[in-house]
Amino acid sequence: MIDSDTRLRVASGIAKTETEASQIVFTMLKQRGHPDKPPPTISDGWGGIREAMVEVYGQVPPYSGRGRPPTLKQPGEDWQYLQMVKQRENGRVIGTELRVIYGDETEVLALLGKSTSYIERSNLTSRHFNSRLTRKTLAFSKTIAMHQAAATLEDAYYNLVRPHKTLRQEVVAQGRRWLPRTPAMASALTEHIWTVKELFSNIPVPIVNNT
Repeated sequence: MIDSDTRLRVASGIAKTETEASQIVFTMLKQRGHPDKPPPTISDGWGGIREAMVEVYGQVPPYSGRGRPPTLKQPGEDWQYLQMVKQRENGRVIGTELRVIYGDETEVLALLGKSTSYIERSNLTSRHFNSRLTRKTLAFSKTIAMHQAAATLEDAYYNLVRPHKTLRQEVVAQGRRWLPRTPAMASALTEHIWTVKELFSNIPVPIVNNT
């Protein structure tokens, strides 16, 4: 998941289904500043995200005392979730349809916009940086654990090391016009562009459980 303002990759999930991966993402977000409800979200039309939201953040309604007590989790009234569904003809995209899943339609469209282009751009960047994501290749990951490790490294490089042109700031100092910035700098998580050496020296190596 990407923050649309800073382009920071705030959470990621890898699993065998999109629903399971989305549950991992929302569980991370619940621990990283969104404890009560999911952040405003826009995605494509593939399923799994709505179910993951309800599973992680949903609440069982209080029992009224009549009939059987409720057992199914329900979404919150203040959630905001928009889907951009691509319409295809003969394999080509001919248009898009916006579906407001949760929230007031006017407010959701005004807040989340009408495009997921920055997400698709990030996906293309990942395919260039991480050969395990290249289509029709023998470099694919043989286990989920190894795929998670490669994706984690790529996310760290994307957030901390690689400057983004859309995030640069115009300055007039030392003969320079632009100050390059990474998503981590735009999010005020660091004040400088990290080197690869700094990345490997400061980020702890995760413990992978292969059982």
